[in-house]
Amino acid sequence: MTPRIAHLASRALVQVSGPDARPFLHNLLTQDVEGLTPETLRFGALLSPPGRLLFDLFLLGQDDGVVLDVAAARREALIQRLSMYRLRASIDIQSIETPVFASWPGPADGFLPDPRTPDMGGRRYGGAVAANATEADYRHHQLTTGLPDAADISVDKTYPIEADFDLLNGIDFHKGCFIGQETTSRMWRRGAIRNRMMPITFDGPPPAMGAEVLNGELRAGEVMTGQDGAAMALLRLDRLDGPLTVDGRPVTVRRPAFLPEVTA
Repeated sequence: MTPRIAHLASRALVQVSGPDARPFLHNLLTQDVEGLTPETLRFGALLSPPGRLLFDLFLLGQDDGVVLDVAAARREALIQRLSMYRLRASIDIQSIETPVFASWPGPADGFLPDPRTPDMGGRRYGGAVAANATEADYRHHQLTTGLPDAADISVDKTYPIEADFDLLNGIDFHKGCFIGQETTSRMWRRGAIRNRMMPITFDGPPPAMGAEVLNGELRAGEVMTGQDGAAMALLRLDRLDGPLTVDGRPVTVRRPAFLPEVTA
């Protein structure tokens, strides 16, 4: 099968370089940066001190640092946040205008495997790449696979485990300290996970972001973003049994393959 390739205009890059680049990021992010070798891609996040998501990130190892793949609309905010933590670290933080590409269902030639799940294919930064699909096509594949998008994250409100980062190789619980570690580790250790992001399917256009998912008259969650026929939703795990509706329309929850079981 010929891989589908799309230019992801919704993503942008920040380069963090210099002698202190790796230890600086290692102490901030949910992912191991010290062991990140050149041309290795990892997935992670920068959290707020209370443990809520600020930025979802792909980390690309370089000889002199790390390139961060972030939502384009959040790039300047990321640079400001990193600069705030910089203090005396010997680093350089700058935006770079290299395009981001994705391929699926597998990594195309010259693409690095997506670290979240093999079903998401691969990612590439720059180069002569001929796209044969749109970013909307990629979003459809993302929803089919069941992965949240950056647009599904409510900044400084969503916990990373709610957005399935623990199931998508986005949190290294053995690396040591990172910002927001205490809350994140406590949720993971105790299994105190009441809500998860999962895709829902329905007939017609997607409901508005924030629309209530109802189980009878009980609130079972809320819709995030989506397309015709499918959307991501943040759902209460204890209210998935029974008929669900949004705006009076029936919806069906589709459990992703990376989520082995749904328990409250």
